[in-house]
Amino acid sequence: MSRISEMATSLHIAQRQQSPIAQFSTTETFNLNQAYEIQHQLIGKRVAEGEHHIGIKMGFTSEAKMAQMGVSEMIIGQLTDKMECINGGSIKRTDFIHPRVEPEIAFRLKKDITEPIAIGDVLNYVDGVSAALEVIDSRYENFKFSLEDVIADNCSSAAFVLGNFHEPRQVLTDLEMTLLINGKPIETGNSNDILGNPWKSLVAASELSYKYNLPLKAGNIVLAGAATSAHFINVSDEIAADVAELQSVFFRVV
Repeated sequence: MSRISEMATSLHIAQRQQSPIAQFSTTETFNLNQAYEIQHQLIGKRVAEGEHHIGIKMGFTSEAKMAQMGVSEMIIGQLTDKMECINGGSIKRTDFIHPRVEPEIAFRLKKDITEPIAIGDVLNYVDGVSAALEVIDSRYENFKFSLEDVIADNCSSAAFVLGNFHEPRQVLTDLEMTLLINGKPIETGNSNDILGNPWKSLVAASELSYKYNLPLKAGNIVLAGAATSAHFINVSDEIAADVAELQSVFFRVV
């Protein structure tokens, strides 16, 4: 077994057993291409166990998130059907190691994206926009990692919840976004915090997916990235995100 395969296996076991491992970069060096190859093999293991690839998520699209995690470059991860929780549903705290939640905007694709697209073409590829919540959960000890580590770990992807989809609009800027835990506003951001314009995140997704051979198919979901820092969640929490004009989305932790 190659070292890349060993690393993918270690991350897969850590996720399945909710048992964190030491970050790889403290003892060895690997580059971004190798990190994405680990991610591919990691998702391949989940698919082999019956999960289905249903989209991608962008990471580190806000300055607040970059500062929180100590990185400086956008990343892309993969979503499977087992990661999705229905709006108003629940997730089990015991399914995760040290989960955090963040408010986002999601796009639903109406046709395949097979090459990088321009900002002026985004409406040709999307048939729905929604508020969303993403649960991230690093498989590394203490939620600490390098850029290569987190990419290998599928960008800390863990779970997500989508609100009701709305007709896409050209303008998605200046939308207030609030994260609420147990009814109390915890973080307030703005859609401008997502690369200055959430549509730019879809453009970036098309570029990164093309570069690293990640599929973007009709019907897939693209999570545009967080507008605020992420917050830890606990048993009995009720988590909600309000996004102006896109309404709200929520779930419970049991």
